[in-house]
Amino acid sequence: MLPKARAIIPKVGRLPGIDGKAKMSKSGGNAIALPASPEEVRSAVKAMFTDPNHLRAEDSGCVEGNVVFTYLDAFDPVHDELAELKAQYQRGGLGDGRIKALLEAIFLELIAPIRMRRAQLSEEMGYVPEVIRGGTERTEATTRDVVNASGPFQLWGSRGGQNL
Repeated sequence: MLPKARAIIPKVGRLPGIDGKAKMSKSGGNAIALPASPEEVRSAVKAMFTDPNHLRAEDSGCVEGNVVFTYLDAFDPVHDELAELKAQYQRGGLGDGRIKALLEAIFLELIAPIRMRRAQLSEEMGYVPEVIRGGTERTEATTRDVVNASGPFQLWGSRGGQNL
């Protein structure tokens, strides 16, 4: 009757905040919002924590704990190039500005359709409530069908006047 649930496990767990502390949080002021403007994305990426000992491009850098690389791991679709960038960063010869510019471009490409759709929806103010209402009606109908079909298997409510 009900499909068996399956786990959806992302390849990257909780993302750290752009400051490298704890988790990304809007209330903590260390997040990049989906509707962020290109300027807001640029500012947030520039503020991201990197290796504090990587002062010049020639210096070798640490990838572990580097927030920019954590985000690149999560969002960069070209993993072969990312592996080479990590190796180059660890050897030296790759500045933080270059990896931040790459991350900024990836973010902007990722959120562009979200920003565009949000702008469209803000122009159609009646659309969102209509979608919610339609979804609620479909959910109520499906729930009613499942509850009615599961009659003898129900573990809540009452049977024969006795509460379970």
